[in-house]
Amino acid sequence: MDRRRRERNGHRPARAHRLLRRQPVHDGLHGSLRRLQGLGHRARVRARGPRALSRAEVDRSSPRNLSTAESPADAAFRTEVRAWLEAHARRRSGDERDWSRFHFSGDPSPGADAEHVRRCQEWQRKLYDAGWAGISWPEAHGGRGGTVGEARIFAREQARFEVDTGVFAVGIAMVGPTLMTHGTPAQQERYLRPLLRGDEVWCQLFSEPGAGSDLAGLRTRAERDGDEWGVNGQKVWSSGAHHSDLGILLARTDPDASKHRGITYFVLDMHSPGVEIRPLRQINGVAHFNEVFLTDVRIPHTNVVGEVDGGWTVAHTTLANERNLIGGGTTVGFRDFLRLAEGEGRVGDPVLRQRLAAAYMRFEVIKYLGLRAQAAARRGGAPGPESSVLKLAVSRHVALTAILPSRWRVRPARSCTTTPRTAGSGSSSSWDNGACASGAAPTRCSAT
Repeated sequence: MDRRRRERNGHRPARAHRLLRRQPVHDGLHGSLRRLQGLGHRARVRARGPRALSRAEVDRSSPRNLSTAESPADAAFRTEVRAWLEAHARRRSGDERDWSRFHFSGDPSPGADAEHVRRCQEWQRKLYDAGWAGISWPEAHGGRGGTVGEARIFAREQARFEVDTGVFAVGIAMVGPTLMTHGTPAQQERYLRPLLRGDEVWCQLFSEPGAGSDLAGLRTRAERDGDEWGVNGQKVWSSGAHHSDLGILLARTDPDASKHRGITYFVLDMHSPGVEIRPLRQINGVAHFNEVFLTDVRIPHTNVVGEVDGGWTVAHTTLANERNLIGGGTTVGFRDFLRLAEGEGRVGDPVLRQRLAAAYMRFEVIKYLGLRAQAAARRGGAPGPESSVLKLAVSRHVALTAILPSRWRVRPARSCTTTPRTAGSGSSSSWDNGACASGAAPTRCSAT
């Protein structure tokens, strides 16, 4: 295939890499990236190749539907958000005082974990009292009654500050929407406001040792006994279960039904007798995931969400919102990597420039996938396939990006052992911890 034909068919990444190779070192990486941005629009236009696009496809991918331009109302909202955050939080600096990046801290102790949860709860309560919690939630449930767009604006602005609400991710992003859709009025009254205030932390109890990607193959059993259910089984990979007060649980209630139909969705009090939580310690010493064993656990029938044996439908709502949550990305941006590379004195390295360019393009792709998901939300639709694609893109991006700093390090890498936090989140050592936490750099991390 000759060069012109390749370019007609949308092979722009190669041209982007040639552009970086052509730039003299003194031009700087910033100039190269600006040129990459200029190529971005033309690359997106030709990315589908010579096939003619339908009117619907053109409308869905039209720049006007993915526009980043803010309305005057959104711009005013952003200004209000920024002013409030400036008055109540510290700008992210990356030094040792930045408690918001706990998973990069290098301190895996239970005491550090409990302190992080406490500070998250403290900040969440401050948001609630000031009217900034649950921005897109209805006012009837304690929210602000705003739009999804306003919620995203707040999240982006908040990411600039040394605060964190990560322990509430499952509750606010997944449990809340599920209960608003399928919960009874009594369940909504009991759980939603305490969740937004930061009073209770939630976890997800779906996956099992033999039911991960095939979730409908779960074997945890729940049997009706009057006004209660007796539950026996095991869950795994439950994030934050060790510090959670409540959990959303899937259990099989009709073993004779087809595997998608005999499942019921429960709310579980994590302090119930018979609940045993065993943290799974990762290679960097942090215990983020857990195994949860359920032995004759009693759950009130009033804690059933949706219909008995109809939990698969309820779970779909939760999983759709989970994909949206994971696809939302992280607080780590491209500039964090660029700043670290500059600190290492490596931005003139042509190989590193190529890798940074690839990372930049991944960040841009994720940004535009996010805009597509936002456009769907503005049209009033539920999270759909765009959220699934976004989740996959983010997962791949996290794995590739976590090991990026290790590839330009000129000094020996330290192993991810359980040392106290001595460096800020922008330091080399904290990035080692981040790579270990992501599972992306097994060859560079050693357990002791």
